[in-house]
This record gives sequence, C-alpha cells and structure tokens, in this order.
Amino acid sequence: MAQAERPLSPHLQVYRLPLTALASITHRITGIGLGFGTILLAWWLVAAAGGPDAYAHFQWFAGSIVGLVLLFGFTWALMFHLLNGLRHLFWDAGWGFDIKVSHQASVFVVAGSVLLTVIVWAAAFIL
Repeated sequence: MAQAERPLSPHLQVYRLPLTALASITHRITGIGLGFGTILLAWWLVAAAGGPDAYAHFQWFAGSIVGLVLLFGFTWALMFHLLNGLRHLFWDAGWGFDIKVSHQASVFVVAGSVLLTVIVWAAAFIL
C-alpha cells in the first residue's frame, strides 16, 4: 500500500510571525534575561559593600568587552520590557487590540527601546 503525500504543517521557516507575536516572545525572553542580569546587579552591590579590591574586580569585568556587551544587553532588555509592559497595561485597559494600532505599538516598543538604550548609554558616557 502506497503512503499518501500529506501536506506539511506550517513551521517557523514557512510561517512569518506578526510583529506583535515577535514582541510577545521577546518580552518573555527579556524577562528571563533580566532575571539573569539581576545577578550582575547583585554582584555590583556586593562588590561595592566588599571594599575597594572587590569593587576593582567588578569594575575590571564591567569595563571588559564581555561586561560592556552584557550591560548594554541588560539595558536594552530593561527598556524593551518596560515599554512592552506598558503596552500590555494598555491592553488590560481594553485599548490597542486593533491590528493596525497593535502593530504600531509594537514598532514603538522596538524603536523606543533602542532609542532609550542609546540615550542611557550616551548620558552615562557624558556624565
């Protein structure tokens, strides 16, 4: 008996997720990243309380390429999670369910998170 050719189910290589779905997935990923980034924040606080040697060790790591990338990523994740959380608050209030408005809000979240991250880092280097 010959097997019938069955259509394949849509998968991520075929199906294009809308921006709102990508923002939702990214919101969850940034939430997890912020949890791990809190370890970096705790290290900073413990090092500050631990004295000059402990703080110098933290400063060395934070000033390295890996440290700067982690801090930049933490800043962006924080900004994205903040703005997307505000978008969810609007949804909780019943606003923004229209497809066009939802897409515009997602674009605002992505662009706003990048802009706020650049502003924070520019201010950090200026001050």
